[in-house]
Amino acid sequence: MDHQYTYYTPGQDGNPQNNQEQRQPRKKRGVPKWIKTVCLGLIFGVTASAAFQTSNIIAGRFLGTRDEKKETGKTEAVGNAKLTTSSDSSVKSDVADIAGNAMPSVVSITNMSVQQVQSFFGGVQERESQSAGSGIIIGQNDTELLIVTNNHVVEGSDTLTVSFIDEECLEANVKGTDAGKDLAVLAVGLDKIKDSTMEKIAVATLGDSEQIQVGEEAIAIGNALGYGQSVTRGIISATGRSIDGIDSSLIQTDAAINPGNSGGALLNAKGEVIGINTAKAAMNAVEGMGYAIPVSEARETIETLMNRETRTKVAEEERGYIGIRGEDVSQDISQMYNMPTGVYIAESIKGGGAARAGIAKGSVITAINGTGVTGMESLQEQLQYYKAGETVTLTIQVPGNDGEYKSQDVEVVLGSSSN
Repeated sequence: MDHQYTYYTPGQDGNPQNNQEQRQPRKKRGVPKWIKTVCLGLIFGVTASAAFQTSNIIAGRFLGTRDEKKETGKTEAVGNAKLTTSSDSSVKSDVADIAGNAMPSVVSITNMSVQQVQSFFGGVQERESQSAGSGIIIGQNDTELLIVTNNHVVEGSDTLTVSFIDEECLEANVKGTDAGKDLAVLAVGLDKIKDSTMEKIAVATLGDSEQIQVGEEAIAIGNALGYGQSVTRGIISATGRSIDGIDSSLIQTDAAINPGNSGGALLNAKGEVIGINTAKAAMNAVEGMGYAIPVSEARETIETLMNRETRTKVAEEERGYIGIRGEDVSQDISQMYNMPTGVYIAESIKGGGAARAGIAKGSVITAINGTGVTGMESLQEQLQYYKAGETVTLTIQVPGNDGEYKSQDVEVVLGSSSN
């Protein structure tokens, strides 16, 4: 069966390219063949005149760690940003207390985008769409508050809004994404956040997901169904799981992870974040199979993303183009033909940036400026932040005579759509 997102439309219970020079309607990812629906924790509603509201929003005090953990927490410098790791060995058993302490560091995220949909009469129309997910406050630099979430929560966005526990809502920018890892880091300017909000929001304390054991307690917090913050409880069911579309071993839990929980926190009994909720298996024969990205495995990617330059999308007429005709190399194709996942270059257009850089047909693009790409959609997502004339570094896999691929980094000067 296909791997696809599960969407939630208020009032309903239903399930609601490649030429790089042209914008195409976005394709949704498929699902493991054994899963009828993989929710990826994202709740989606197409809004014509009515859209759900995100309420009871998350946040808390923002000082690196909460008062009761200041004496035991260890702060690691990561460039200008910081991650906080606990060294506290005490265990709390009161779920209400654990949730209450963690909620200030979890936020709700609203993604507003414009989607192309087929009309009743066969044409194509543009409609404003709203989706909701969750995020975790992980640190700050000199000018920004930093939030980690899933890539699929923020992809395709025209506007991203982060909501805090005091119901303060502020626009956020994407600092960096990694589609293969399904991770993204958002930034909110500190100068935009009121002092009263700063006093209530908190930075999450990260645990060590490598030390978790099957059977131990797990608590999930997130913006389920876009209704606002909710808490579920279960155990760690398994570790080292994998699902299509995410290049990471995953934690499996029976704590309920529902649409809207994507990007939220999976906690251990000490209230530390051990995972980033990302997906669930949903079919009639399955109960209690949710998945989270282990925070220890995600740490390196998060640190890389949180220390990147924050960029904003450029006007469509100013955007830069690589100058290729590309095809997706999905995981299935990768396994079938022993190719790396990414964008297969079917043609390097004469006069384009790729051709001028010497990139030939047959190579596979796997990253742009260090951000992994899984196909044309994720490559185009990244290119929305660069103007024609800017230089980007493409990581490409070049086939050798022995059939093996070798990695190369190539600098490409982006052309314009008229090239």
